[in-house]
Amino acid sequence: MSMLLVVGVAALAAASVVLAVAVPRPARAHCDTMDGPTVADGRRALESGNVNHALRWIDEPHEAELTAAFELAQRVRGLGDDARELADRYFLETLVRLHRAGEGEPFEGIKPSGTPIEDAVVAADRCVATGSMAPLEGMFSEAELHELRDRFDRVLATKDFDVDDVAAGRAYIAAYVDFFHFAEGEAHGHGEHGHGDHHGHHG
Repeated sequence: MSMLLVVGVAALAAASVVLAVAVPRPARAHCDTMDGPTVADGRRALESGNVNHALRWIDEPHEAELTAAFELAQRVRGLGDDARELADRYFLETLVRLHRAGEGEPFEGIKPSGTPIEDAVVAADRCVATGSMAPLEGMFSEAELHELRDRFDRVLATKDFDVDDVAAGRAYIAAYVDFFHFAEGEAHGHGEHGHGDHHGHHG
């Protein structure tokens, strides 16, 4: 039975890779990189055994699918180092794919660590980490900064939540993604290459 579990996860992971390369497009999302926040929360879920760290990144209609992938990955992880690596990859790819599906975006695979990130995204990450808008100042007009501050305030207002309160976690992620989308130019015409060499669409 253990070998069947590993084979099953391997087949599912292979299917994810095929799906990822079937629609070749330039990388657009920080959330689909190994360094991104979605993968970080996915790893946190795997290590803690609590799927709620990851559930906040997906919408409710996809919850059962992610939970099933998590439970399968947890069973396989204990079968050895190779099985653990495969199970983790399968779960993380499922998480990112479902997150992207919830936004109406295609899944193109998880980009490797070190994938270039647009300057505005890096600055917005620092804003969330420090609780200050300072990293983004000078990159936008006053009117844009005013709108960014409004969205940033919603991020801060929802940031502190219990990990087991999935609804509150999703409210935070919604505010977080909305803030990043504006910082990346999606709502005010800067476009995909508005602030640097890339990487738009945070989540």
